[in-house]
Amino acid sequence: MIPHHRDRFLGHSITPLTQRRIANFRTNRRAFWSLWIFLVVFFLSLFAELIANDKPILVRFQGEFFTPFLKAYPETDFGGFLETETEYSDPEVREMIEEKGWILWPLIHFSYDTVNYELKVPAPAPPSALNWLGTDDQGRDVIARLIYGFRISVLFGLILTIFSSIVGVIAGAVQGFFGGKVDLIFQRFLEIWAGMPQLYLLIIITSIVAPSFWLLLVILLLFSWITLVGVVRAEFLRARNFDYVRAARALGVSNGLIMFKHILPNAMVATLTFMPFILSGAITALTSLDFLGLGLPPGSASLGEVLNQGKDNLHAPWLGLTAFIVLATMLSLLIFIGEGVRDAFDPRKTFQ
Repeated sequence: MIPHHRDRFLGHSITPLTQRRIANFRTNRRAFWSLWIFLVVFFLSLFAELIANDKPILVRFQGEFFTPFLKAYPETDFGGFLETETEYSDPEVREMIEEKGWILWPLIHFSYDTVNYELKVPAPAPPSALNWLGTDDQGRDVIARLIYGFRISVLFGLILTIFSSIVGVIAGAVQGFFGGKVDLIFQRFLEIWAGMPQLYLLIIITSIVAPSFWLLLVILLLFSWITLVGVVRAEFLRARNFDYVRAARALGVSNGLIMFKHILPNAMVATLTFMPFILSGAITALTSLDFLGLGLPPGSASLGEVLNQGKDNLHAPWLGLTAFIVLATMLSLLIFIGEGVRDAFDPRKTFQ
Protein backbone atom coordinates (compact mmCIF):
# COMPACT_ATOMS: atom_id res chain seq x y z
CA MET A 1 0.00 0.00 0.00
CA ILE A 2 2.78 2.42 0.93
CA PRO A 3 4.85 1.85 -2.25
CA HIS A 4 1.70 2.39 -4.33
CA HIS A 5 1.11 5.79 -2.73
CA ARG A 6 4.78 6.72 -3.06
CA ASP A 7 4.84 5.87 -6.77
CA ARG A 8 1.63 7.78 -7.33
CA PHE A 9 3.11 10.81 -5.55
CA LEU A 10 6.32 10.70 -7.56
CA GLY A 11 4.37 10.32 -10.78
CA HIS A 12 2.34 13.44 -10.04
CA SER A 13 5.16 15.51 -8.48
CA ILE A 14 5.49 17.35 -11.82
CA THR A 15 2.08 18.73 -12.69
CA PRO A 16 0.81 18.92 -16.28
CA LEU A 17 1.14 22.71 -16.09
CA THR A 18 4.81 22.43 -15.12
CA GLN A 19 5.38 19.88 -17.87
CA ARG A 20 3.84 22.28 -20.37
CA ARG A 21 6.09 25.11 -19.20
CA ILE A 22 9.19 22.92 -19.44
CA ALA A 23 8.17 21.81 -22.92
CA ASN A 24 7.60 25.43 -23.94
CA PHE A 25 11.06 26.36 -22.74
CA ARG A 26 12.69 23.41 -24.51
CA THR A 27 11.04 24.30 -27.81
CA ASN A 28 12.62 27.74 -27.61
CA ARG A 29 15.96 26.55 -28.97
CA ARG A 30 17.70 29.86 -28.47
CA ALA A 31 16.79 30.00 -24.78
CA PHE A 32 17.42 26.28 -24.24
CA TRP A 33 20.94 26.33 -25.70
CA SER A 34 21.72 29.65 -24.05
CA LEU A 35 20.91 28.09 -20.69
CA TRP A 36 23.19 25.12 -21.34
CA ILE A 37 26.04 27.28 -22.61
CA PHE A 38 25.78 29.60 -19.61
CA LEU A 39 25.62 26.70 -17.13
CA VAL A 40 28.62 24.94 -18.68
CA VAL A 41 30.75 28.10 -18.72
CA PHE A 42 29.74 28.99 -15.16
CA PHE A 43 30.43 25.44 -13.95
CA LEU A 44 33.89 25.52 -15.49
CA SER A 45 34.60 28.92 -13.94
CA LEU A 46 33.91 27.46 -10.49
CA PHE A 47 37.10 25.44 -10.97
CA ALA A 48 39.15 28.42 -12.12
CA GLU A 49 42.05 27.41 -9.89
CA LEU A 50 42.33 24.16 -11.86
CA ILE A 51 42.20 25.96 -15.22
CA ALA A 52 44.31 29.08 -14.70
CA ASN A 53 46.88 29.11 -11.92
CA ASP A 54 50.54 29.86 -11.37
CA LYS A 55 50.73 26.87 -9.03
CA PRO A 56 50.63 23.23 -10.18
CA ILE A 57 47.55 21.11 -9.63
CA LEU A 58 49.53 18.09 -8.49
CA VAL A 59 53.20 17.37 -7.78
CA ARG A 60 54.77 13.99 -7.23
CA PHE A 61 58.17 14.16 -5.53
CA GLN A 62 60.07 11.20 -4.08
CA GLY A 63 56.93 9.08 -4.06
CA GLU A 64 54.79 11.67 -2.26
CA PHE A 65 51.95 13.73 -3.71
CA PHE A 66 51.49 17.46 -3.15
CA THR A 67 48.62 19.79 -4.11
CA PRO A 68 50.19 23.27 -4.39
CA PHE A 69 46.97 24.95 -5.60
CA LEU A 70 45.37 24.08 -2.26
CA LYS A 71 48.31 24.34 0.15
CA ALA A 72 51.55 26.30 0.32
CA TYR A 73 54.69 24.16 0.55
CA PRO A 74 58.18 25.48 1.44
CA GLU A 75 60.98 24.90 -1.00
CA THR A 76 62.69 22.62 1.52
CA ASP A 77 60.00 19.99 0.85
CA PHE A 78 61.40 19.63 -2.67
CA GLY A 79 65.09 19.59 -1.82
CA GLY A 80 65.65 23.36 -1.75
CA PHE A 81 67.10 25.45 1.05
CA LEU A 82 64.51 28.26 1.34
CA GLU A 83 61.81 28.13 4.01
CA THR A 84 59.53 30.36 1.95
CA GLU A 85 56.77 29.14 -0.36
CA THR A 86 58.02 27.34 -3.43
CA GLU A 87 58.24 29.38 -6.63
CA TYR A 88 57.19 26.69 -9.10
CA SER A 89 57.80 28.88 -12.14
CA ASP A 90 61.50 29.07 -11.27
CA PRO A 91 63.37 26.86 -13.82
CA GLU A 92 65.75 25.58 -11.13
CA VAL A 93 62.87 24.53 -8.88
CA ARG A 94 61.06 22.81 -11.74
CA GLU A 95 64.21 20.96 -12.74
CA MET A 96 64.80 19.93 -9.11
CA ILE A 97 61.27 18.49 -8.82
CA GLU A 98 61.28 16.77 -12.21
CA GLU A 99 64.52 14.94 -11.37
CA LYS A 100 62.68 12.91 -8.74
CA GLY A 101 59.06 13.26 -9.83
CA TRP A 102 56.73 15.20 -12.11
CA ILE A 103 54.49 18.30 -12.18
CA LEU A 104 50.90 18.54 -13.43
CA TRP A 105 50.19 22.13 -14.51
CA PRO A 106 46.84 23.79 -15.25
CA LEU A 107 45.94 24.59 -18.83
CA ILE A 108 46.90 28.25 -18.26
CA HIS A 109 50.03 28.88 -16.18
CA PHE A 110 48.83 32.21 -14.78
CA SER A 111 46.42 33.22 -12.05
CA TYR A 112 44.41 36.44 -12.16
CA ASP A 113 47.11 38.34 -10.22
CA THR A 114 50.21 36.71 -11.74
CA VAL A 115 52.58 39.14 -13.41
CA ASN A 116 54.48 37.79 -16.41
CA TYR A 117 58.03 39.11 -15.99
CA GLU A 118 59.26 37.35 -19.11
CA LEU A 119 57.43 39.50 -21.65
CA LYS A 120 59.43 40.25 -24.78
CA VAL A 121 57.59 43.55 -25.33
CA PRO A 122 56.35 46.26 -22.95
CA ALA A 123 52.99 45.64 -21.28
CA PRO A 124 50.25 45.48 -22.37
CA ALA A 125 51.56 42.67 -24.56
CA PRO A 126 49.57 41.41 -27.55
CA PRO A 127 48.19 37.86 -27.74
CA SER A 128 50.86 35.17 -28.00
CA ALA A 129 51.37 31.45 -27.49
CA LEU A 130 52.06 32.12 -23.78
CA ASN A 131 49.34 34.72 -23.17
CA TRP A 132 46.48 33.71 -25.47
CA LEU A 133 44.59 37.01 -25.13
CA GLY A 134 47.59 39.14 -24.27
CA THR A 135 48.28 40.95 -20.99
CA ASP A 136 47.05 44.13 -19.37
CA ASP A 137 49.24 47.12 -18.60
CA GLN A 138 50.59 45.40 -15.48
CA GLY A 139 51.64 42.24 -17.29
CA ARG A 140 48.77 40.08 -15.98
CA ASP A 141 47.26 37.44 -18.23
CA VAL A 142 43.94 38.64 -19.66
CA ILE A 143 42.26 35.25 -20.10
CA ALA A 144 43.04 34.30 -16.48
CA ARG A 145 41.50 37.56 -15.27
CA LEU A 146 38.44 36.96 -17.45
CA ILE A 147 37.89 33.47 -16.02
CA TYR A 148 38.13 34.62 -12.41
CA GLY A 149 36.23 37.83 -13.16
CA PHE A 150 33.40 35.91 -14.79
CA ARG A 151 33.07 33.70 -11.71
CA ILE A 152 33.01 36.65 -9.30
CA SER A 153 30.50 38.54 -11.43
CA VAL A 154 28.08 35.63 -11.75
CA LEU A 155 28.35 34.65 -8.07
CA PHE A 156 27.80 38.28 -7.07
CA GLY A 157 24.80 38.50 -9.39
CA LEU A 158 23.29 35.24 -8.16
CA ILE A 159 23.63 36.15 -4.47
CA LEU A 160 22.22 39.63 -5.07
CA THR A 161 19.34 38.22 -7.16
CA ILE A 162 18.40 35.65 -4.52
CA PHE A 163 18.45 38.05 -1.57
CA SER A 164 16.78 40.92 -3.43
CA SER A 165 14.07 38.52 -4.63
CA ILE A 166 13.42 37.30 -1.09
CA VAL A 167 13.16 40.83 0.30
CA GLY A 168 11.15 42.10 -2.67
CA VAL A 169 8.69 39.21 -2.57
CA ILE A 170 8.09 39.59 1.18
CA ALA A 171 7.63 43.36 0.87
CA GLY A 172 5.29 43.07 -2.10
CA ALA A 173 3.32 40.28 -0.42
CA VAL A 174 2.74 42.29 2.76
CA GLN A 175 1.84 45.41 0.79
CA GLY A 176 -0.57 43.68 -1.57
CA PHE A 177 -2.21 41.33 0.91
CA PHE A 178 -3.12 43.87 3.58
CA GLY A 179 -3.72 46.84 1.28
CA GLY A 180 -5.33 49.93 2.77
CA LYS A 181 -3.07 52.09 4.93
CA VAL A 182 -0.27 49.54 4.81
CA ASP A 183 -0.24 49.72 1.02
CA LEU A 184 -0.51 53.52 0.99
CA ILE A 185 2.32 54.10 3.48
CA PHE A 186 4.54 51.52 1.78
CA GLN A 187 3.97 53.11 -1.63
CA ARG A 188 5.03 56.54 -0.34
CA PHE A 189 8.13 54.98 1.22
CA LEU A 190 9.01 53.25 -2.05
CA GLU A 191 8.68 56.51 -3.96
CA ILE A 192 11.13 58.20 -1.60
CA TRP A 193 13.52 55.23 -1.42
CA ALA A 194 13.59 54.72 -5.19
CA GLY A 195 14.52 58.37 -5.63
CA MET A 196 17.68 58.06 -3.54
CA PRO A 197 20.86 58.75 -5.58
CA GLN A 198 22.54 55.35 -5.50
CA LEU A 199 25.75 56.43 -7.21
CA TYR A 200 26.32 59.33 -4.81
CA LEU A 201 25.71 57.08 -1.83
CA LEU A 202 28.24 54.59 -3.19
CA ILE A 203 30.81 57.33 -3.66
CA ILE A 204 30.29 58.57 -0.10
CA ILE A 205 30.38 55.10 1.46
CA THR A 206 33.43 53.92 -0.51
CA SER A 207 35.29 57.10 0.46
CA ILE A 208 34.75 56.21 4.12
CA VAL A 209 35.00 52.41 4.06
CA ALA A 210 37.17 50.30 1.77
CA PRO A 211 34.88 48.55 -0.72
CA SER A 212 34.62 44.78 -0.61
CA PHE A 213 32.51 42.02 -2.14
CA TRP A 214 30.06 41.87 0.76
CA LEU A 215 29.88 45.62 1.31
CA LEU A 216 28.94 46.18 -2.34
CA LEU A 217 26.40 43.38 -2.06
CA VAL A 218 24.72 45.02 0.94
CA ILE A 219 24.71 48.47 -0.68
CA LEU A 220 23.19 47.24 -3.93
CA LEU A 221 20.71 45.08 -2.01
CA LEU A 222 19.36 48.22 -0.33
CA PHE A 223 17.93 49.28 -3.68
CA SER A 224 17.67 46.21 -5.91
CA TRP A 225 14.82 44.61 -3.93
CA ILE A 226 12.44 47.31 -5.20
CA THR A 227 12.36 45.66 -8.65
CA LEU A 228 9.97 42.86 -7.69
CA VAL A 229 7.74 44.72 -5.24
CA GLY A 230 5.37 46.10 -7.85
CA VAL A 231 4.90 42.75 -9.60
CA VAL A 232 4.29 40.77 -6.40
CA ARG A 233 2.06 43.51 -4.98
CA ALA A 234 -0.15 43.41 -8.07
CA GLU A 235 -0.51 39.61 -7.84
CA PHE A 236 -1.48 39.76 -4.17
CA LEU A 237 -3.94 42.62 -4.71
CA ARG A 238 -5.58 40.56 -7.44
CA ALA A 239 -5.66 37.27 -5.53
CA ARG A 240 -6.54 38.39 -2.01
CA ASN A 241 -10.27 38.53 -2.81
CA PHE A 242 -10.44 35.20 -4.65
CA ASP A 243 -12.89 32.63 -3.34
CA TYR A 244 -10.22 30.20 -2.12
CA VAL A 245 -8.59 32.98 -0.06
CA ARG A 246 -11.94 33.96 1.48
CA ALA A 247 -12.64 30.31 2.23
CA ALA A 248 -9.26 29.96 3.96
CA ARG A 249 -9.99 33.02 6.07
CA ALA A 250 -13.41 31.64 7.00
CA LEU A 251 -11.72 28.43 8.14
CA GLY A 252 -9.45 30.41 10.45
CA VAL A 253 -6.22 29.98 8.48
CA SER A 254 -3.59 32.53 9.54
CA ASN A 255 -2.66 35.41 7.27
CA GLY A 256 0.93 34.19 6.98
CA LEU A 257 -0.17 30.75 5.82
CA ILE A 258 -2.58 32.21 3.29
CA MET A 259 0.07 34.57 1.93
CA PHE A 260 2.96 32.16 1.54
CA LYS A 261 1.16 28.87 0.89
CA HIS A 262 -1.89 29.80 -1.16
CA ILE A 263 -1.15 33.12 -2.91
CA LEU A 264 2.64 33.14 -3.22
CA PRO A 265 2.89 30.16 -5.64
CA ASN A 266 0.78 32.15 -8.14
CA ALA A 267 2.85 35.29 -7.58
CA MET A 268 6.09 33.35 -8.11
CA VAL A 269 5.24 32.93 -11.78
CA ALA A 270 5.85 36.63 -12.44
CA THR A 271 8.84 36.59 -10.08
CA LEU A 272 10.61 33.74 -11.89
CA THR A 273 10.22 35.45 -15.25
CA PHE A 274 11.98 38.53 -13.87
CA MET A 275 14.92 36.76 -12.21
CA PRO A 276 17.18 36.30 -15.28
CA PHE A 277 16.80 40.00 -16.03
CA ILE A 278 17.57 40.90 -12.42
CA LEU A 279 20.69 38.70 -12.63
CA SER A 280 21.90 40.47 -15.77
CA GLY A 281 21.23 43.83 -14.11
CA ALA A 282 23.22 42.83 -11.03
CA ILE A 283 26.20 41.74 -13.15
CA THR A 284 26.01 44.98 -15.12
CA ALA A 285 25.90 47.00 -11.89
CA LEU A 286 29.06 45.35 -10.52
CA THR A 287 30.84 45.75 -13.87
CA SER A 288 29.90 49.43 -14.01
CA LEU A 289 31.13 50.07 -10.48
CA ASP A 290 34.43 48.31 -11.22
CA PHE A 291 34.77 50.33 -14.41
CA LEU A 292 34.32 53.55 -12.41
CA GLY A 293 36.74 52.41 -9.71
CA LEU A 294 34.01 52.13 -7.06
CA GLY A 295 33.71 48.36 -7.04
CA LEU A 296 35.93 45.55 -5.83
CA PRO A 297 39.31 46.31 -4.22
CA PRO A 298 42.17 47.13 -6.62
CA GLY A 299 43.80 44.05 -8.07
CA SER A 300 40.66 41.91 -7.86
CA ALA A 301 39.63 39.90 -10.89
CA SER A 302 36.92 41.97 -12.49
CA LEU A 303 35.32 42.29 -15.91
CA GLY A 304 34.81 45.99 -15.32
CA GLU A 305 38.50 46.45 -14.55
CA VAL A 306 39.45 44.71 -17.81
CA LEU A 307 37.03 47.01 -19.63
CA ASN A 308 38.65 50.00 -17.95
CA GLN A 309 42.05 48.71 -19.06
CA GLY A 310 40.76 48.77 -22.63
CA LYS A 311 39.68 52.40 -22.20
CA ASP A 312 43.04 53.43 -20.78
CA ASN A 313 45.04 51.52 -23.41
CA LEU A 314 43.46 52.31 -26.75
CA HIS A 315 46.69 51.24 -28.44
CA ALA A 316 45.97 47.70 -27.15
CA PRO A 317 42.60 46.97 -28.82
CA TRP A 318 42.57 43.33 -27.68
CA LEU A 319 41.77 44.48 -24.13
CA GLY A 320 38.62 46.42 -24.98
CA LEU A 321 37.45 43.96 -27.61
CA THR A 322 37.92 40.96 -25.32
CA ALA A 323 36.03 42.56 -22.41
CA PHE A 324 33.25 43.72 -24.73
CA ILE A 325 32.80 40.30 -26.36
CA VAL A 326 32.71 38.49 -22.99
CA LEU A 327 30.21 40.92 -21.46
CA ALA A 328 28.02 41.07 -24.57
CA THR A 329 27.94 37.28 -24.85
CA MET A 330 27.18 36.72 -21.17
CA LEU A 331 24.41 39.32 -21.00
CA SER A 332 22.92 38.11 -24.31
CA LEU A 333 22.74 34.55 -22.96
CA LEU A 334 20.96 35.79 -19.82
CA ILE A 335 18.51 37.86 -21.86
CA PHE A 336 17.74 34.88 -24.11
CA ILE A 337 17.18 32.69 -21.04
CA GLY A 338 14.90 35.34 -19.52
CA GLU A 339 12.85 35.58 -22.70
CA GLY A 340 12.53 31.79 -22.78
CA VAL A 341 11.36 31.65 -19.16
CA ARG A 342 8.90 34.48 -19.77
CA ASP A 343 7.40 32.71 -22.80
CA ALA A 344 7.31 29.37 -20.96
CA PHE A 345 5.15 30.86 -18.19
CA ASP A 346 2.90 32.70 -20.63
CA PRO A 347 -0.48 30.87 -20.62
CA ARG A 348 -1.07 31.94 -24.24
CA LYS A 349 1.98 30.00 -25.40
CA THR A 350 1.65 26.37 -26.37
CA PHE A 351 4.42 24.04 -27.46
CA GLN A 352 4.40 22.51 -30.88
